[in-house]
Amino acid sequence: MKIAIKNMVCNRCIAAVESIFENLKIDIIQISLGEVETKNEISDKELQTLNLKLKSTGFEILEDSSKKQIEKIKNLIIQKISDEDLDDNFILSEFLSSGLHRDYSSISKLFSQNENVTLEQYFILQKIEKVKELLLYKELNLTEISQKLGYKSVQHLSNQFKKITGFSPTQFLNSNEKKRIALDKV
Repeated sequence: MKIAIKNMVCNRCIAAVESIFENLKIDIIQISLGEVETKNEISDKELQTLNLKLKSTGFEILEDSSKKQIEKIKNLIIQKISDEDLDDNFILSEFLSSGLHRDYSSISKLFSQNENVTLEQYFILQKIEKVKELLLYKELNLTEISQKLGYKSVQHLSNQFKKITGFSPTQFLNSNEKKRIALDKV
């Protein structure tokens, strides 16, 4: 049985969800961002218990097909940015179309109608959160960050960063308020 789960955005989320399934003695065949495949069918009562446990840790079972699709879109974007392997020729529409096996216009329309933000805006917001993370680690300079996240130049990254946050990357690092947003809240 495949179960779609909302708010799984990283490997720690996978570990947390896996632990919940283990505690409830539900055997897993496979687990990935946003989806768990169980060995056996799960009763309605078990699903309710599972959903309560998941909700207590910030996750929830998705039953609506539109919401499942949106969660897949978000997970693809978050994973791609997390991998830090975007080149400056990266095309979001091609990436999502091939990853979801659907035409981009239908993906984009579904996302915008349900999330009150366009796919492109969501992608930029996720990239900016990754920039904040990498800036705070202080392991990479701005040029390296811009290259890893597919910006054509440091200036492009800086302009987009300032437009979204109100700060330049340097101002952000020097401010006392280094606020990051959880990826599932973007």
